[in-house]
Amino acid sequence: MAGVQIVVVRIAKRKDVKLPNGWGTNSSGENCTDPREVLKSGGLYPLGGPEETSGYKGSGLAMMVEILCGILSGSHYGSNVRTWQSNEGYANLGQCFIAVNPEMFAPGFQARLADLMKGYRELKPADGQEAILVAGDPERLAMKKVEEDGGILYHPNFITYLL
Repeated sequence: MAGVQIVVVRIAKRKDVKLPNGWGTNSSGENCTDPREVLKSGGLYPLGGPEETSGYKGSGLAMMVEILCGILSGSHYGSNVRTWQSNEGYANLGQCFIAVNPEMFAPGFQARLADLMKGYRELKPADGQEAILVAGDPERLAMKKVEEDGGILYHPNFITYLL
């Protein structure tokens, strides 16, 4: 479970921009901000980045996902999964879906959750930030922008790549 999706690194390469620190590594496992090097021979940091920024927690979450989606589902797991960015061999990637009825735990889940999200959104943002966002807010803002712009705006380098 990486801190960023590989597609974001590919987009940075096409835009010819550097990656933020803590997203990718070079072939030696050192921090790397060059998307070309990350894609060629490096890798992605786990969620949380390097150890100094609690990356080990992301590794723990990745292990949980590996157990649920690989081992529990009977699919490939760990080093049995084909090499990153390779199309050789059968992927055999598993998935795990867990359905939870929150009302089975305690009554009033929706109202309590709404109250929690309201409390987060009302916190004072850090200097230079406009607002506190919770899960789903960035996506809702992106959809609103697409509607206002009349569609998805693409970087010129991406259009050139497609042509």
